[in-house]
Amino acid sequence: RGGLYAWEFERDGRELRVRVEGQLILNSLPQRIDAAENGLGLAYVPEDAVQDALAEGRLVRVLEAWCPAFAGYHLYYPSRRQHTSAFS
Repeated sequence: RGGLYAWEFERDGRELRVRVEGQLILNSLPQRIDAAENGLGLAYVPEDAVQDALAEGRLVRVLEAWCPAFAGYHLYYPSRRQHTSAFS
């Protein structure tokens, strides 16, 4: 089932998925950030990718109440030398 990624929001335990349409659709994170900084629209991006732009005022948060904090990235590395097919 292809298609565009639905933006995911959450507030007070309520989850919301929004299918966004527009004239400009970008897959590359740097392109999305650049487009948002140039006033071409909203960008749904990880906060850590735009910390400097937010601090310098090049970007502003919108819908912050609907965007819970991200718990962080996790890395899993099994102790076995032979990886399972699921891990590979």
